[in-house]
Amino acid sequence: MNTYLEKFNDSVKNTIYSKLPIIEQEFIKEKSLELKFTFSEIKQIVDIARDLEMWNEKSIIKIFPEHEQKKVVFTRLKKVYEELRKKPNSYENFELKNIPKEQKYTFKTEAKEGFGLGLCPVASEKTRCCNLLTLDAVESCGFDCSYCSIQSFYNQNTITFDSSFAQKLKNLNLEKNKTYHIGTGQASDSLMWGNREGILDALFEFATDNPNVILEFKTKSDNIKYFLENEIPKNILCTWSLNTPTIIENEEHLAASLDKRINAARKVADKGVKVGFHFHPIVEYENYLDEYNSVYERLINEFEPSEVALVSFGTLTFIKPVIKQLRDREFRSKITQMPFEDASGKSSYPDATKQKMFKHAYESFKPWQLKNKQEDVFFYLCMEEHEMWEKTFGYQYATNNDFERAMLAAYANKLGMEFLV
Repeated sequence: MNTYLEKFNDSVKNTIYSKLPIIEQEFIKEKSLELKFTFSEIKQIVDIARDLEMWNEKSIIKIFPEHEQKKVVFTRLKKVYEELRKKPNSYENFELKNIPKEQKYTFKTEAKEGFGLGLCPVASEKTRCCNLLTLDAVESCGFDCSYCSIQSFYNQNTITFDSSFAQKLKNLNLEKNKTYHIGTGQASDSLMWGNREGILDALFEFATDNPNVILEFKTKSDNIKYFLENEIPKNILCTWSLNTPTIIENEEHLAASLDKRINAARKVADKGVKVGFHFHPIVEYENYLDEYNSVYERLINEFEPSEVALVSFGTLTFIKPVIKQLRDREFRSKITQMPFEDASGKSSYPDATKQKMFKHAYESFKPWQLKNKQEDVFFYLCMEEHEMWEKTFGYQYATNNDFERAMLAAYANKLGMEFLV
């Protein structure tokens, strides 16, 4: 017994066992001593217990099978767990836990080595990628979206500004006879900080000095004060990441409401700025298609296609460090309560689910698919395998470069810019 107890204690050392409720810790220890679970089985049981709490489902104590044979017990436990993953989530009786009403963070301004201009961090030849260049104007985000990968790269409670950002922008040498698409919303939200540390001053000046750059600000905020008070270079796009009220309320903590985001987009469009909308992630839950359809219809009713440069679709895609980070947190989220399948080395929904959600989304926007150069809205899938385009849009690009050229040409046309190959 003592030998196995030592083995058990070693098995849980590098797990989240200590973060489980005491009653569940004791229960798992008791069952492990009784049935002699392996190291791997103990780790999986601990993860199951943590997930059940995070998903606001019945505790592991209530679903644990009664049987004398270890193999039978473990198999049945895994079966119940996987069934919970496969069924569409319901937020009807979901209760949030330990979600702050406001984010507390520390601001830090420091000189950083190098310059944060590079390829999109999720760029891959395994998926159809637009070759977006990203500019890390700020590191870390003040919103607390439960699915966000930023939390696995940066200290979420420290917001870092580069003290030499403006000068680095001025020193950036870009080819003058080439069109660039640069986004600022990958390492942080593009607008939630406003013009703190002069970042918007610097970016607007950069856009003015580089008319061959399409500069995209991507946000979940309604902080558009700077845009309303200043003249905006014509090569700037302002895009909003949108979701349903259910997902915003339960998973996109501290971000602006759907109404606030759409109203902000309307005000910016009224100023003559081209806007765009990202539905990423589309999340499966009970009646989700109907709720997303309501959002799509609202956009179609409140915006003219001539005002909109782009609409993108994507879904939940996880890397292991993000899943680990989520389990480490003492909060509730249903975002990982989904059937994981391999998606080019990451975990995502099964292809059939993705095909259904993307096809529904694309077909919902038929009123904006005019095939008219002045009106045309550019639709695309973000971080999806090549074949998914054909299955959902009815066409696909042969290479990432073909995708990039089509996107740049569409944006340049919508912005009234010359497209420089």
